[in-house]
Amino acid sequence: MLRVGLTGGLGSGKSTVATFLRKLGAHVIEADALGREMMEPGQPVYKKILSAFGPDVIDPDGRLNRSLLAEQAFQHGRLNDLNSIVHPAVIAAQQLWMDEVFAHDPSAVAVVESALIFEVVRDARARGEMEGVLADWRRRIDRIVLVTAPNELKIDRFAARISPTGQPRSAAEAEARLRLSHQIPDSEKAAMSDYVVDNKGDKKELRSQVVALWQRLKAQSNNSRRNLSLE
Repeated sequence: MLRVGLTGGLGSGKSTVATFLRKLGAHVIEADALGREMMEPGQPVYKKILSAFGPDVIDPDGRLNRSLLAEQAFQHGRLNDLNSIVHPAVIAAQQLWMDEVFAHDPSAVAVVESALIFEVVRDARARGEMEGVLADWRRRIDRIVLVTAPNELKIDRFAARISPTGQPRSAAEAEARLRLSHQIPDSEKAAMSDYVVDNKGDKKELRSQVVALWQRLKAQSNNSRRNLSLE
């Protein structure tokens, strides 16, 4: 059994890597998807966000306006406020998911796709939390896989994904640069990672790297006898 954190900055291509790993046999869960579920009306995280950010971030249908919430987080200096609400709940849900995976398949490779594994640690320690799962990713993850790409390529991919065809992409590019400014540079993350996947080429080249990576992860999973408890 092996707990793997798959991370990479905005536009790095980590979701594509996650898709390849899933097809090869890994169990994969997306931190963003968990977060979105927890932000639905009636959920504890939703209630905490409403209490912290007020009714201005709520649409008429009662759901969170994610664009307005992102604006508050990134442009008005409240990213840490938002993350301190969402991250603990998401990490707890990840652990429950891993427990279920390993109960059914003791030799599984469980992959958590998350853009902010290292940033969670940075932000927790900035708040004075020097112990616990938020402040030490090694307590909840056995291996880190980092997907890298040049920043300009990341920005181009992000803008292409969210901008309508034929529309100016300047706003999307500016948003990408702002978000990347809050993320730890790849050069620093690489030094803290177990494996680095370079995604500046085409999908064929990327898949070749992922296949080789999967063989290593699966072999380590089969040989692992580590205690997977968070406590």
